[in-house]
Amino acid sequence: MAEVNEGVVLRTLEKVIDAEKGRDIVSLGMVSGIVVKGGHVAFAIEIEPSRANALEPLRKQAEQLVHALPGVVTVSAVLTAEKGPPPQMPRVGGHASGSTEPLLTQIGAVIAVASGKGGVGKSTTAVNLALALRDLGLKVGLFDADLFGPSQPRLLGVAGKKPTSADGKKMMPIEAHGLKVMSIGFMLPEDSPVVWRGLMVMGALEQLMKDVEWGELDVMVIDMPPGTGDTQLTISQRVKLAGAVIVSTPQDIALLDARKGINMFHKVNVPIFGIIENMSTHICSHCGHEEHIFGHGGAKADAERLGVDFLGELPLDISLRISSDDGTPIVASEPDGALARTYRAIAEKIKAKI
Repeated sequence: MAEVNEGVVLRTLEKVIDAEKGRDIVSLGMVSGIVVKGGHVAFAIEIEPSRANALEPLRKQAEQLVHALPGVVTVSAVLTAEKGPPPQMPRVGGHASGSTEPLLTQIGAVIAVASGKGGVGKSTTAVNLALALRDLGLKVGLFDADLFGPSQPRLLGVAGKKPTSADGKKMMPIEAHGLKVMSIGFMLPEDSPVVWRGLMVMGALEQLMKDVEWGELDVMVIDMPPGTGDTQLTISQRVKLAGAVIVSTPQDIALLDARKGINMFHKVNVPIFGIIENMSTHICSHCGHEEHIFGHGGAKADAERLGVDFLGELPLDISLRISSDDGTPIVASEPDGALARTYRAIAEKIKAKI
């Protein structure tokens, strides 16, 4: 049995003919961004934006042909219009497929955990909040929407696991610590960069959300990438978000970017559940001395100034780092500890809002 690789995928896609141009999509240079890992295949088909709806059958044919290859478990093919003139975007964002159907409609409530900048502990906060909501008796899913820097497989100790598909259409999420989890990190080696461009990313993001058999969930936590770019706008446009949680450190530069995130969600009519101040203080593990390395209280002051709730603060704690690196988030590894109690107190406030 021939191993599935980029060459095999390309040779298979030579059978897909663009009827209007009378040639196959490979020789036309329409195929890009091929990723193959453990039977999971993803690629993009670059088109003129005006042909998006007309070429949907071609996309499906390409997907079906590749899926028929021995050893292929799942296929994600997206249409992208990067090479053509700019498509006519909706007011707050765009998507590659031309579809406007809402996503994740079967989920009880979808919560975005976001930050204005990276490095503030957003992903660690997202996974521990998801586990805290689980502890409150909810069925919880966790979607890692950071396609360029997926963290959740490592944080949950399931790096290297691969989604399966019973029907060849829907992927089953990975289960970890009582959560249902999906991430692009399950499809790629940990050190493999995603080198897709904007519309390719949006198309892959949509397919990761709609082609997963999530089952019945009360809540889904979406771990957003940092910033206010395409991913945030796509999710805000295509998913009915119950609200957003903003994570920031007390540092002025982090708070400036957090305010940008809050304003972005306001513009797309997503309620702000509140702000969490992470790395709020550091207590020396040897002498007990408390020090405000990044300042203190800035997030709470910003919350008051902006008229949003302050959900709580979390310290800069070595046990958080160790448990995250070990793949056992602190709410799972030390459920009776002070940090887990803080996360559950914040989760109680969020649960009351949804």
